[in-house]
Amino acid sequence: MTHADALDRIVETHQHLARGEVYRGYRPVPVALSGLVGFVAAAIHPRVVGADDLVGYVAFWTLVAGFAAALGSIEIVFNYLFRETAFERRKTRLVVGQFAPSVFAGAVMTLALVRLDPGLVRLLPGLWAVLFGAAVFAARPYLPRAAGWVALYYLAVGAGLLFTAGAGTPSPWAVGGVFGVGQGLAALVLYRNLERGGAWQGLLAGGEPSGRSASCARWWEEGGR
Repeated sequence: MTHADALDRIVETHQHLARGEVYRGYRPVPVALSGLVGFVAAAIHPRVVGADDLVGYVAFWTLVAGFAAALGSIEIVFNYLFRETAFERRKTRLVVGQFAPSVFAGAVMTLALVRLDPGLVRLLPGLWAVLFGAAVFAARPYLPRAAGWVALYYLAVGAGLLFTAGAGTPSPWAVGGVFGVGQGLAALVLYRNLERGGAWQGLLAGGEPSGRSASCARWWEEGGR
């Protein structure tokens, strides 16, 4: 077996092991706080953006989305930089990467619709929800099973918003309210999963992984020997 073949086998085995365990980098408190940001933003939106300012509507929610994403992932970034093993870092990149295509698609669609016709902004709340739901579904193999219901919520609500979109500026609650409820559901799913994940409690409290996770991490750091 060549060195390249050995490395390929290591990567394949790592990906198989990664799919066999739930990713626990997403934590309930940061996710819940990101949802709270949506509710607060929806409440203050009328004071910040004019009723007929479609471009301002998009700019406002783009900034809110960036802030909420940073808040929801702050612990992931900290753990990635300072606490995770090489095995855990690779899994973090694998899981977070599932969201990249939807984020890219959302950015392209947003810019295209605003450029073609600002009146099409009315479709964005539904499109954003659908794309976020698709991203959650893509990451579902690495998340708790109940995450599928969160994805289904975003897809269903997004489809409803698209079919009922009217003329004019969309309601801020079509973004902030939908996202706030969805992130609240996601936080509940994560909380229930973490509470049941007794083998990981030491790791979450700042200790070391145990059981299968520790074995996988050691195996990966030793080069799959």
